[in-house]
Amino acid sequence: AGMNGTAIENFVCVIFNVSFMNCTWHVGRTATEDTQYFLYWRPSKKEDVTECQNYIKDNCGRHTGCRFQNVTIENKNAYFLVNGSRSGQNIQSYGEMIPLISDYIIVEKLTPPLNVTVSCTEASHRCSIWWQPPRTSHVKKSSCFKYEIVIENK
Repeated sequence: AGMNGTAIENFVCVIFNVSFMNCTWHVGRTATEDTQYFLYWRPSKKEDVTECQNYIKDNCGRHTGCRFQNVTIENKNAYFLVNGSRSGQNIQSYGEMIPLISDYIIVEKLTPPLNVTVSCTEASHRCSIWWQPPRTSHVKKSSCFKYEIVIENK
């Protein structure tokens, strides 16, 4: 239901610093300045649906995103719904059950590896480097990470 072209487009969520998440979207093609959007999400089937508490707004005051804190994602799927209204009329809703294992909608910006240790011996001209995987919101297997080391002579 709702007028064609009023549903949001380009919905993307980015997780950063392990427990923060920003979700953003573009307003619908036919959305007017009085269109207002509301984001609801459920991180797992066990939890209740909650509305965004910290909206990102455009120059017209329309909600174009949401900032979440203390996000924990235990499940492989999360559910997002964006609906709204304009001049008292409903707009088209956007609803999506998102698999977190794909890079379709949710992206995670990783922190650097933890506890980086370097040990060099002058006699053998060798160095050993150790580290631990970065903390993440939902990846539990360290084998999922690939690393690149850049060594510069100074």
